[in-house]
Amino acid sequence: MSHRLRKWRSNGTYEEDSTRVPGKTLKAVLVAAAGLLLLSACTGPKAEEKPVAATGPVTSLPSGPLRVAVISHGTAGDAFWNVVKNGAEEAGRQLGVQVEYNSDGDPGNQAKLVDNAVAQQVGGLVVSMANPEALKTSIENAVRAGIPVITINSGEDKSAGYGALTHVGQNETIAGEEAGKKFKELGKKKLLCVVHEAGNVGQAQRCDGAKAGFTGDVQTLQVDISNPADAESRIRGAVQTDTALDAVLTLNSQVAARAVSAIKAVGSQAQVGTFDLNTDVVGAIKAGDVVFAVDQQQYEQGYLPVQFLKLYRDNANVVGGGKPVLTGPDLVDKSTVDTVGQYVQRGTR
Repeated sequence: MSHRLRKWRSNGTYEEDSTRVPGKTLKAVLVAAAGLLLLSACTGPKAEEKPVAATGPVTSLPSGPLRVAVISHGTAGDAFWNVVKNGAEEAGRQLGVQVEYNSDGDPGNQAKLVDNAVAQQVGGLVVSMANPEALKTSIENAVRAGIPVITINSGEDKSAGYGALTHVGQNETIAGEEAGKKFKELGKKKLLCVVHEAGNVGQAQRCDGAKAGFTGDVQTLQVDISNPADAESRIRGAVQTDTALDAVLTLNSQVAARAVSAIKAVGSQAQVGTFDLNTDVVGAIKAGDVVFAVDQQQYEQGYLPVQFLKLYRDNANVVGGGKPVLTGPDLVDKSTVDTVGQYVQRGTR
């Protein structure tokens, strides 16, 4: 008599093997197995075994070009995000990585861009999270699909929970505190913090940080960055109505220019500080119209994630040790603007 062997599949089912085992041979195998079981039962109690951590599938070393999708919440023509894009593309050129940059200021549309990248099976994702909840499902789906994700700019506190390898950006609360402290050092008493993107958690953190660092009276004003003329009108109305306002903190370099115009139009003595740099802000600092800029060095937010994903793909390196990689804040004022300004001019600061 002979018996068929059964091969078990990984999903728990089995298939019949065509190999037949003679009855006598099978009997001998069963007797030997029984002996092994008896031996193990007689060796005495063993220490409780700990579960083995999953190590993932063993694969061959990666080869071929890495393809990385960089997806931001920037709007078309935004000087800040152009610098991020420049950083990502330069890293791609230096490292031989194919970088594809896309952006959409609408959270729902940005999530769709992430979904499209996942469907295209990119090798890595870099995503800014101004509205983390809107992106949660899309980012988690990317991680489940085996695509490594690095978050940038906003959403630091949600990054690890969504499964990202690390977060690259400045801590917005710390940056806000530094701006508030700077205004306090300048002797200011009442500060207006201008928010230009509704629902952007990073901007809320900046204003909260400014309140903590300033320790004086801080008011907030909501404007719409997509309507610059209206933003200027709202700032002008605020400083004209409340003459005690002697400091204005804008959270974007484009809004800073509008704030300067608004203050000059009504003859206010308020001084402007801003987040982020562009050529207009550099000129305004040199002219004394803006007293400082909080530079988060966003070029690094484009460059570093591409480098990190390349290291992860080629050498299984993870950067940050579970903590964010900070690119700022760096305060730029009259003492440093000449040096930094040349890099702003070439699109890397």
